[in-house]
Amino acid sequence: MVTGDSKVLLHRFNWQRLWTISPGKCITSLCWSPDGKVVALGTEDGLVLLHDVENGKMLRSIKSHDVAVVCLNWAEDEPLSRTDKDDLLSYEDRTTRFFPPAPVMPRVGGLNSGDSGLADENEEAIEAFSSAFCQRFNILSSGDKDGCICFSIFGIFPVGKININKVPIHVSLSKNLHQLVLLCSGKLINTDNLSISKDISVGLHCLHLDTSIFSNRKNELHQVSQQASSIQDLVEVARASISMMSKQWSNAMNLFHEKFSALPSLITAHGMESSPEDEILSLLFGTHTSPALHQFLVSSLGEAGLKRIAKAIDSAGRELRIVVSEHLQPAVEIISFRIAELGGLARWRSRFQNIGLDEKLMDGVTERVGMLVVQVERFF
Repeated sequence: MVTGDSKVLLHRFNWQRLWTISPGKCITSLCWSPDGKVVALGTEDGLVLLHDVENGKMLRSIKSHDVAVVCLNWAEDEPLSRTDKDDLLSYEDRTTRFFPPAPVMPRVGGLNSGDSGLADENEEAIEAFSSAFCQRFNILSSGDKDGCICFSIFGIFPVGKININKVPIHVSLSKNLHQLVLLCSGKLINTDNLSISKDISVGLHCLHLDTSIFSNRKNELHQVSQQASSIQDLVEVARASISMMSKQWSNAMNLFHEKFSALPSLITAHGMESSPEDEILSLLFGTHTSPALHQFLVSSLGEAGLKRIAKAIDSAGRELRIVVSEHLQPAVEIISFRIAELGGLARWRSRFQNIGLDEKLMDGVTERVGMLVVQVERFF
């Protein structure tokens, strides 16, 4: 149930309330996942929010539209027949052979990783939701008030977009994924090839669109979306890790600059042209100590202040190494492996090129990810 002030309430059939959430945005549409474990909420600013039915916590926040999402539909593919199963290409997630379990969002020193589109306080639910390797193929369709219809595999990996140039009232993908049924209002355009009169070109219309590519290429789409969804999760881990590292080092440097604020004036008073950074480097590398720096260390900073700064910088360095070794480096290495697997699939042009997996593009991405792996390894 969605109230007028955009609170979402979930009740059992006996009206026992399970939870209430306030997304802080106007809710314009709602639908359930095929297994009933996730509820999708469309908002007035184009977001699709995925919430865990058990506790109401947000699993994903996806920006698929620029305007209000007015209709949602989550369709699951029909069970495979024995013949279809024989024709299905088997796929094995091989990352477990070479890597430990994927890293989670970092938490060090009371800092949090910030807003990343993932609800990192609900990691167990996210891990179960993101484990697309054991899910039946399903597609979330969403329509906005500008007539843009978006498709996302498992509700998280965008695979397509069309524009019907009119406001959809209802959207529904058939069970066999061959047809998209749209109920919309407005004036039909480009009706020259349609056997209808101009009198009925305006009003309420039911459109049937061919989406057979989802069915014909569901095996390829399934494999690519599995890899891409995992990469997306790991990119968020890497982004959160870098953000946290920046915060940790910034806190240490703020303390450093606070304690050394008196040094520039002493350098000027002694008629010197060096900078505070130059003076500190000369001290660290064991060269001569200038009169200004000597006066600052003895009179202004003192032994206790110097120890405090050294402790803060050393602590920040240790926490940075923890974030890199336990979160950033594992995430980047698994991303590199999965990108390489997608690159291998891209070379199978007859199956994957027509769903947008471009070999040259994947080669460029592989090269850049390799450079990132090298940069992370240089940290140690």
